[in-house]
Amino acid sequence: MIHHANHIRPNRDGLKVGGHQASCASSVSILSALYFGILKPADRVAVKPHAGPVFHAINYLLGRQGRERLSTLRAFGGIQPYPSRVKDGAEVDFSTGSVGLGVALASFGSLVQDYVHLHNLAPEGLPAGRHVAIVGDAELDEGNIYEALLEGWKHDIRNVWWVVDYNRQSLDSVVPDRLFGRIEGLFRDMGWNVVTIKYGRKLEAAFARPDGDALRRWIDDCPNSLYAALTFQGGAAWRAALLAELGRIPGIRAIIDPLTDDELAALMTNLGGHDIETLGDAFRAQDAEGDQPTCFIAYTVKGMGLPFAGHKDNHSGLMTKEQMAVFRDAMRIRPDHEWDLFEGLDIPEAELRDFLAQVPFAQPLTPGGRRLASPAIHVPAAFTAPKVGEGRRQSTQAAFGDILAEIGRGHGEYAELAKRIVTTSPDVTVSTNLGPWVNRRGIFDRHKKNDVFRDAKLASAQRWGMSPEGQHVELGIAEQNLFLMLAGLGMADRLYGARLLPIGTVYDPFVNRGLDALIYACYQDARFLLVSTPSGLTLAPEGGQHQSVNTPLIGMAADRLASFEPAHADELAILLRHAFDHMQKPDGSAVWLRLSTRGLEQPARALDPAAVIAGGHWVVPPAPGARIAVAYQGALAPEAIAAFEELRSEEPTAGLLAITSPDRMHADWLAARRAARRGEGAQSHVERLLSPLSRDAALVTVLDGHPAAHAWMGAVRGQRVVPLGVDRFGQAGDIPDLYREYGLDTDAILDACAEALLGH
Repeated sequence: MIHHANHIRPNRDGLKVGGHQASCASSVSILSALYFGILKPADRVAVKPHAGPVFHAINYLLGRQGRERLSTLRAFGGIQPYPSRVKDGAEVDFSTGSVGLGVALASFGSLVQDYVHLHNLAPEGLPAGRHVAIVGDAELDEGNIYEALLEGWKHDIRNVWWVVDYNRQSLDSVVPDRLFGRIEGLFRDMGWNVVTIKYGRKLEAAFARPDGDALRRWIDDCPNSLYAALTFQGGAAWRAALLAELGRIPGIRAIIDPLTDDELAALMTNLGGHDIETLGDAFRAQDAEGDQPTCFIAYTVKGMGLPFAGHKDNHSGLMTKEQMAVFRDAMRIRPDHEWDLFEGLDIPEAELRDFLAQVPFAQPLTPGGRRLASPAIHVPAAFTAPKVGEGRRQSTQAAFGDILAEIGRGHGEYAELAKRIVTTSPDVTVSTNLGPWVNRRGIFDRHKKNDVFRDAKLASAQRWGMSPEGQHVELGIAEQNLFLMLAGLGMADRLYGARLLPIGTVYDPFVNRGLDALIYACYQDARFLLVSTPSGLTLAPEGGQHQSVNTPLIGMAADRLASFEPAHADELAILLRHAFDHMQKPDGSAVWLRLSTRGLEQPARALDPAAVIAGGHWVVPPAPGARIAVAYQGALAPEAIAAFEELRSEEPTAGLLAITSPDRMHADWLAARRAARRGEGAQSHVERLLSPLSRDAALVTVLDGHPAAHAWMGAVRGQRVVPLGVDRFGQAGDIPDLYREYGLDTDAILDACAEALLGH
C-alpha cells in the first residue's frame, strides 16, 4: 500500500507521500496476533498511528475493507494517513494521530463502558469488551500518558491493555538504554500488571543450549544503539561482534558457527514482538488472569525484514522500486499480484478462508456492525431561566448551575434527560457551579464509598457520596484528562450503544492546557457540552494567569464545535436547551458555552430562540439607514448598554446588538458565500442582521476577549468596524480599573463611536 502510494500512483505535486514502512514492519506481528487470534467482537482498539496501513490490510483480509480502497492510501478521499473514525469508517474505534492521545482514550473508554454497564444503559445482550491500545514506544514520552495512568488508578479502571511496540527507535534517534525498566516501574506503581515479551522461540531455544545463558546476558546488556546498528549491518557484523566478546566460549561457537550470515541475523533479531506464537501465548495467558490493566512490552525491530531495518534514520525511509522487487520476490509474490488476498502462501485458499471466517474478531458485534447507535433523548421544548428578585443580579455561571440543578430533580419532562446527563470536571466542580447537580445525582465510582463528613454530621454544602449510580465523574486537575473523558462519554452511543449527554466544566483560561485533547475529541465527532467559566478580564482580582484572551478565537476556529457566549440567563436557557438537542443531531456537534461570574441585572423580555442560536439578536433594532450600531458579547453588556443610551441622544436611529456567537454567525456567513459561488441564493444571519444599517454605517463591537472575534464583520457588507477587546495579558484589579485600562468601559465605547462616526 505504501509503495503504491509513493512509487506507482501518479505524483502531481512532487511532494513525498510517505506512509511509515519501518513502523508498519515493526508492528505487523503484534496486530496480526491480536486481530486474528485474541480480540473479541466487543473489544475496542486504538491502533498506533504509524501502523494505519497494517490495520487497513487486516480489515481487507477480514472482508471489511474493499480492494479498491487499498490503493487510495493518503490520496484525496481515500484512506487517511492515520486511522480516523470520521473519514475511514466504522472499523476505526478511536482516531489516532495526535501522539499519546489515542492510548489514553482507550483507558477513558473503558471507564465510560463501566459507566454504561453499571447504569444498565447498554443494549441487552451486548457484552463489555476489552480496550486495547497498540502503542509506539516513543508515545510514552508524552506527558498525557502519565496523567491518564494516574487518573486510571484513581478510578480503578479494568479491562485495559496497552501493547508497547518496543522497537527502541523514535523519529530522530534510538531511545535511551534500559528505558523499559522505568516504564515497567511506572506501570506497576499504578496497579498495572506488566508482561515483557522480549525473545522469540528461536532465541529461547538457543538460550536453552549449553552456554546459552551467556548469549542471553550479552543481548540483555547490548546497548540499544549497538543492537540497532548490528541489525542494519547484518549477519557478518553480528558474527564479528559475538566472536569478539564471546568467541572463546565453546557453547557460543556451537550455536553460531553452523549458521549462515542470513540465518545468524534472523536468530539475533528473533524478538518476541515478531513471533506470532510467543505473542499469542502471552496474550492468552493474561486473558485468563482476569481484568487487571496490563502493559505488554513487546520487543521489536523497526523496519523488521526491510533493507533499512535498525537504521536510526529509517522512520521516514521508503524502499526503492528495486528494493521492493527484491522484497516481493522474497515474499514469493508474483508481479501484478500484490493485491491478491493469499498471494505467496502455500496453504489452500479454502482453508485460509475458513480460518478467517472463524477468527473471533471477525464475528459481527451486532447485526448492524461495529458502529452502534442509540435513540435520541427527549429534550423539553424550552428551559426556564432562573428567577431573580427585582434589583438583584445573576451571572451566567450561577444561572447554569441553577438550571442544571433543576434538571437534576428529574421531575416531569426532565426525567429521562436527567438520567442521561453525566458531568465531569478537573477538580473545579464547586467553583464552576456543578455542586447542586452533584448533590442530587451523586459521584460515579465503581465502588460504593460513603461521604465521611456527612456520616460524621460535619457541616458541608456538598453531599458527595460515591457509588456506581452516581452521575458525576470527578477528575484530578489535568485538563487533558477532562477532554479525553468527554471524548469517551461523547462517543458512548456509537461505541457502547448508550446515548449519554456529557457536560464538562473548566476554567476558561485553562481550555488552552487541554486544547490538543479538545481538538482530538472534536476530530472524532464526539458530542459533549463544554462549559468554560469564569472567563476574561472580568475575573478581575485573579490576575492575568486566570484571565482568558484567545478562547473566543478558539471557539471560532475549532471544527465540530459550536461556541456561544450569552450575556443573560434567558439567552443561556435557550442555548443550554439547544446544546442538548444539537449534540444528538446527525449533523450536530459538540457545544461550548463561555460563561462569566459577573452578576448582571436580568431584563424582562421575550427572545427569538432562533436568533439567539444563530449568533445574534437586536436588543434595540436600528432604524433603516442608521449610521451606527453598538454590539456587545457576554459580560460587557452593562458598559455597552450605558454607552448606547448616551449615544442615542445624538444618534437616535442607532441599534444595539447582542452577539451570542460570533462562531455561529461566521460559519453561517461562510456557508452562504459557498452557496452563492454555486449559484444558490442564500443570505446568512449576519447579513440579515446588518442589512438595516446604511452601507457606510459603523459598527462598534466589544467583548471580554480578543477583538478579532468581531473584526471580520466588516467584510460582510463593507461597513466599518471598530472592534474593542483584549489583546494582551491582563492583571489583577477590580472591574472598573481593568475595563478602563484595557479600553472596555463605557467611555472607551463612546470614544470608539465618535471615532467611527468621524470616519477615522
